[in-house]
Amino acid sequence: MLGPLLVQADGEPVRIKGRRQSTVLAMLLLSADRIVSVDTLVDAVWPESPPATARNQIAICVATLRKTFKEAGESELLLTSAPGYVLVQGAHRIDVVEFLREAERGRNAARHGRAEEACALLEEALSKWRGAALDELPGERIEAEAARLEHLRLDLIEERAGLMLELGRHRVLTGELGELVARHPLREQSREHLMLALYRSGQRAEALEVFRQGRRLMNEELGIEPGPALQQLHELILHDSPELTRPVSAAPSAGVPVQTTPAHVPTTPAQLPADVMRFTGRQEELALLDRLLKEPYQPHAPALATIVGVGGVGKTALAVHWASQAAERFPDGQLFADLRGYDEENPPVSPTVVLDRFLRALGTPAPQIPAEPDERAALFRSLLSTRKALIVLDNVRSFAQLRPLLPGGGRSVVIATGREALDDVTGDYTALRIRLRVLAPAEATTLLTNIAGVDRFGSDPVALEQLSALCDCLPLALRIAGARLATKPNLTVRGLVERLSDQRRRLDELSPSEGGVRAGFRLTYRDLSPEAARMYRRLGLLRTADFAAWVGAAALGTDVWHAEQLLDQLVDAQLLETADRVPGRAARYRFQDLLQLFARERAEADETQEECDAALDRIFAAWLWLAEEAHRRLDGRNFPVAHPPEPAPAFLRGAADELLAAPLDWFDSERAGVPDVVVHAAETDRARYAWALTESAVPHFETRNYLEDWQRCAKAALSSARRGGDRRGEATMLRVLGSLAIYQRRYEQAEGWNIAALRLLGDTDDVPGAALAQRNLAMCARFQGDWHRALQYCRAALKGFREAGDTGNEAHLLGYVAQIELDRGEVKRALPLAVDALALSRRTGSVRAVTQSIYRLAEVRLRSGDLDRAAESFHEVLQLSRKEGDRVGEAHALRGLGETQWTQGRLTTAEHTLTQALEITEELADRFLYARVETDLGCVEALGGRYAAAAARFERAHAALGEVGAQPWRATVTRLLDTVRCECDRSGGAAGPGKERSLTPQELRLLLADR
Repeated sequence: MLGPLLVQADGEPVRIKGRRQSTVLAMLLLSADRIVSVDTLVDAVWPESPPATARNQIAICVATLRKTFKEAGESELLLTSAPGYVLVQGAHRIDVVEFLREAERGRNAARHGRAEEACALLEEALSKWRGAALDELPGERIEAEAARLEHLRLDLIEERAGLMLELGRHRVLTGELGELVARHPLREQSREHLMLALYRSGQRAEALEVFRQGRRLMNEELGIEPGPALQQLHELILHDSPELTRPVSAAPSAGVPVQTTPAHVPTTPAQLPADVMRFTGRQEELALLDRLLKEPYQPHAPALATIVGVGGVGKTALAVHWASQAAERFPDGQLFADLRGYDEENPPVSPTVVLDRFLRALGTPAPQIPAEPDERAALFRSLLSTRKALIVLDNVRSFAQLRPLLPGGGRSVVIATGREALDDVTGDYTALRIRLRVLAPAEATTLLTNIAGVDRFGSDPVALEQLSALCDCLPLALRIAGARLATKPNLTVRGLVERLSDQRRRLDELSPSEGGVRAGFRLTYRDLSPEAARMYRRLGLLRTADFAAWVGAAALGTDVWHAEQLLDQLVDAQLLETADRVPGRAARYRFQDLLQLFARERAEADETQEECDAALDRIFAAWLWLAEEAHRRLDGRNFPVAHPPEPAPAFLRGAADELLAAPLDWFDSERAGVPDVVVHAAETDRARYAWALTESAVPHFETRNYLEDWQRCAKAALSSARRGGDRRGEATMLRVLGSLAIYQRRYEQAEGWNIAALRLLGDTDDVPGAALAQRNLAMCARFQGDWHRALQYCRAALKGFREAGDTGNEAHLLGYVAQIELDRGEVKRALPLAVDALALSRRTGSVRAVTQSIYRLAEVRLRSGDLDRAAESFHEVLQLSRKEGDRVGEAHALRGLGETQWTQGRLTTAEHTLTQALEITEELADRFLYARVETDLGCVEALGGRYAAAAARFERAHAALGEVGAQPWRATVTRLLDTVRCECDRSGGAAGPGKERSLTPQELRLLLADR
């Protein structure tokens, strides 16, 4: 599309016949993996007067395109998805998508000081262009998109020129920039770059002439002077300012390793909800918001706009619509949060929780997010201090809720919506205050016709005016009325007017108040099919921010496909909305606050308490079954015995395999909901759902390092189990908290949790649970250096696993016994244990279990001197961990591989491998693993004769091991430290001519083995 429309299959052109088909295809390509409604396609093909057969003609165009693609070997490219069509990109290449991706990568590189890389990426992005975007295709929508792409192309050319100036490549720019300024003489940035390139190339007079030409052109055509930046550059050139020839830092030389995977990986969030369809009116308010795109009012404060008004007046619609239009003006991303300030049953969302979400979205690893609210806010301000981001905060209850979420700098823009509570509280901040009123009568009737269709009102304009008047021009009520007319062909406008008029109280309740919104909801709700209405009110019982279609299936006890049909009805009726769609993942749904409140009210009025309880039980049961099955597929250890597999609930049959095709991805999709569901179950005295769901989610918490979620779920479930006298549940959560403490290297606390769990289990028949607690206690003993006690616990745990037939956990524990034997220096005993562990793990079919067993075997091979096979095993662990997205496993594999490499004498390779491991350990905040990696890097330094550097590494490792109480490892590092200090004293800090010899790998291995 970056040129005349061109489609190729296997390098051969695919002919698209006619402009109409080309326009439809272009619109679908521009929204690849997103639904494009038929109405949008009609508007694109016939922007002014579409024929009566327009929708049929669009269907014919799509059918013809499908036939064309099928002949080219692509039969699944265009899918029907209400209310239109979606083009599935899959593995296909779309030049616009590639252009935008490379452009964003280039801008990210530039923001982080990697000018050389940024130049290359921007040049790659610009190389995608073959000519004018969407050339020769007519229509306002196409032309607007082409103009947007062209504007972005020019921006990137200017950004690349700026980077090249930074790199000292001014001479090659003069010709290119000269042509650009000639084609776009009013773009001041291009002219500024050209002036600077000419000046640095020794062409001072030519640079001044470029300014004079631009100034004359702006005076004659626009009646304005050049901007401040251009005028300032002109002055600097006139006076030969030294600032114009600042030194340029040299690019890195070839062969120098570049640091990768920083602890903080900046990302560009795009969290805005989908724009409101058929947005109408609000031109004055949109113009006011556009003022925020200009220079900030104050350099050290964000541009803040508050939109206040009654419920249903369209505050969120206005904020999201403007933000969607302005999104590209904020290259550092867009953040969105619903603060639930007006939820009558749930408290407002804490700013601390929102900050956690925002910091994660901006690339901050979970372990680096501070626990204290003030520290989180400070980190948030720091991250945005040099960025230009857009932040939309919806349903803000008070300014106190808003204040911690404000950036500190003036480049970002904040839009906050609320009711009356935000008035008169923003005087100390840069603020634009918009008090939103109902629509003007003409806008109200336009909105109705946009939603229901002009044909519905053509024969009765008086009824249209009456209907808008009955809705009091309140946008939410207008949308509800219009949706009913659009989805009920047999319902006439006059009939709807008469029905509204017959309800005397409805006239009052359609005034701007909460009652008016409720009345409108009731009217739409009444016309739902019985099944859709039942699903709607039962979904209102949820407390999750969003949910997938399978939750709807559970609420009704129907299959997922049928639930999707009903959910589509609710979306069409505007009682639900779709959440952000992630390509390749199933749709998710969410409520607006008042709509969910109304759904709960209808559940209380129209369902018995038994029916509500049964619906929640089915929902919780579905959560639990899917989570346990995902755990089973992911882990392969705890659940086959502790939780014997059960058949899928009837309403999930046929969908379970698709939902859980990638168990970690499923957990990622449902990640935000797991804590909410656990707390909901715990607070409603459904202890078993709470603790069993928590236990099933532990592998996900561990793999993704979600420690706050882990702790929140376990503590809520523990309290619920204790209230209900559920001893097994209480013991399970004590053990889960103990596992968390082990993960955090808090061994004394972990020991206390697990001993308490074991005491409780003494009164139950939960043999696998007791064995798991004994396994945890073995881990605590090992890290505290008590090998004898660790082996005692392992023997007891093995007995329990074998008695229960738990092959997966038996395999895991055998591998752990092998590790303890290694710690004791008993390599010969460790080898058969590790081999048996791997054989048992393969029987479980769990990738995670097999990966851990291979790692144990690799450790044994390393210690036994079988270095080549050890390296092969560590490489296999590394590949499996990366495939599963397991950062913890990846770090362990890199550490083991690095140790193997330095033992082989491959010091440069080992240093590179271990540096990668160190970066991940810092990201994970794992002090024990960090210490082990620092120890290995210290060995690399010592083997290279760099004893002072080695001592520094060992000192850092020694301190970290002291923090986590790992005394055996600390003693080992003490010996290493003493050794290199002695060598350092004898050699003066480094080996070389006339100095003492370097240590050998064999000497270091002996010191490491003596634990």
